[in-house]
Amino acid sequence: MRRELLLYAVVLALACLSLPRVVESSARCKAWLVQSIPTDMPELPRVSGVLSTGDVFQWLANNSTKSLDIIAQYWQLLAKPKDPRSGEFGYSDSELQQFGAHLGSLVYKSIDNAANRNVNIRLLSHSGLYPYYTKEPSDLANGRPNVKNVTLLLSKWWGSGIVHAKVWISDDRDVYIGSANNDWKSLTQVKEVGIYLSGCSRIARKVKTYFNNLWRLSTLDSSIHTRNVSDQQWLINRTVPCWSHFIPNKARCRSPLPSYIETPNVSPGYPSLSDPEMLRVEIETLPRNHSCQEPQPSYLSFAPPELLFGKYQSDEQGWVDTIKSVVEGGTVRINTMDWLGQSQYTTPKVYWSSLSSAVSEVVFAKKAKVKILVAYWGHFIEATDGYLRSLLYSNVLCSSSSSSVQSKCLGQVEIRYYMVPGFNKTGPAVINGTKTGNLYPAYSRVNHGKYVVSDMRAHIGTSNLVWDYFFTTSGVSFGTYKMEIVLKLQEIFDADWNSPYVVPVQELGQDMVVKRLVIKGEVVIGAAAEWEGKDRTAVVIAEARPISTKMNSSSILSVFLTIETLCVSLLPKFQEERARESEREREACDSFVLTCDHGREVERKRYALKDFSLLCPS
Repeated sequence: MRRELLLYAVVLALACLSLPRVVESSARCKAWLVQSIPTDMPELPRVSGVLSTGDVFQWLANNSTKSLDIIAQYWQLLAKPKDPRSGEFGYSDSELQQFGAHLGSLVYKSIDNAANRNVNIRLLSHSGLYPYYTKEPSDLANGRPNVKNVTLLLSKWWGSGIVHAKVWISDDRDVYIGSANNDWKSLTQVKEVGIYLSGCSRIARKVKTYFNNLWRLSTLDSSIHTRNVSDQQWLINRTVPCWSHFIPNKARCRSPLPSYIETPNVSPGYPSLSDPEMLRVEIETLPRNHSCQEPQPSYLSFAPPELLFGKYQSDEQGWVDTIKSVVEGGTVRINTMDWLGQSQYTTPKVYWSSLSSAVSEVVFAKKAKVKILVAYWGHFIEATDGYLRSLLYSNVLCSSSSSSVQSKCLGQVEIRYYMVPGFNKTGPAVINGTKTGNLYPAYSRVNHGKYVVSDMRAHIGTSNLVWDYFFTTSGVSFGTYKMEIVLKLQEIFDADWNSPYVVPVQELGQDMVVKRLVIKGEVVIGAAAEWEGKDRTAVVIAEARPISTKMNSSSILSVFLTIETLCVSLLPKFQEERARESEREREACDSFVLTCDHGREVERKRYALKDFSLLCPS
């Protein structure tokens, strides 16, 4: 505890120093972190002073008097349980009420009311999702000259990519930046994190400049303003805007974006800025803390880099610099839905090591601990596990590089998968007249937040940690050295990290040999898994089908699908049954270890064969 207090004092002192170059501003604004917490997560502690996404969206619309600008990937604020094409088809009105679907209707109505007050509204989005696409924003704009709605297809400009930013700007003074889509499920069925800035006109105007750049793109002919280029940084051929720095200087066009600054000598690509533009805006938070006499710097970052303006940094730099801002012996906390060390939507794939390199660098050089939370859900990207496990190998490399006590590696990477309960039971309740057994609507029950926080600064964004989101997809982030925001974001992360809804990712070399297990009396078929690493303990995890293959920690997660049910429903029945230690245990397969992961520590209990029948491999 004494060391932690000393570290906090040092961090606070550093935060109060003159940090990066800043732009002076007399504006004062207030900031709150914003969350959406899915229903049916009773064991996730609530963090005080954090607002709900649904409330913030309604405030932004209800309080607007002049203008309201919204960037959204898609719109599904209104539930459609009667439409067979809908992901919520077949759920009853009472179930939708329990899900919180009515909050989406309230948000939609607040925008509708703003339009009726003659507020000038601009709605910019991707083409939307099946089956409704842009119906909701189109309906809001229909017959109203004060409401403009445009669809922007970034794939025409970058070959792939979408409008993925989630931004609200009200009256050029109030802003939301975060992970929440304009979807009722983002309010109550998806874990979201963002920031709400009220009375922050300087920040709002800069975010609006980015909005205007996107809006301008929607008015231009992409066939005239794009080029096919051999990208020398990423070693692929791809489409980019004709003013891109991935095009040689002499072949570039002049940017049609009004705030774009020409830098003809920078090529290829967009190197990190040594002094990115910062905003010295005095931000008030609750509770108030006046330990620093000077306002602590804040910043904005954007993607893709061709839409940058002024000296604002790219979103990739914002993430990397936040990781590297960790103090000696400090902690970096990273939260994301997706993590890939490559591109997802290009052909061929691009290898991308920016974030993993930054993580390894602070583990080695700063002896930092890096904690990473990655979502595991119904649409998990299978390649993720390999990249995460290779990142964990930094622990082995760091330890093996230490040749003396003085150079002992104290840094560490720890990664956990975040599994919102019910993630494997999402989709329509009924398909073709048959009940599916799903418990929640489609595309829900996922940890969707995107942020990183060190001891020094917080970075809250809209992009998944995949190459495409930084180089072909629209994204916006807000970052700050404001210590109250830093500490509150750490608190949000720690609540998730220490919850019973996480599972550790295993290092390379810890594959599992899986056998079948029949739990007598329950007729449950499970999997007994034996680590091939240092720990030879057998681990038994419930599963809905027999498993008889070697599995990595990604595929073993399919075995975790019913672990909560197993631990809750079966554990009490065997509390009194303990197997005696025996040298013949492994040979006779007469016992196993039931693992119930509660997030804080793994509870292991040994039970006797008379309660379970373990089918050993031949």
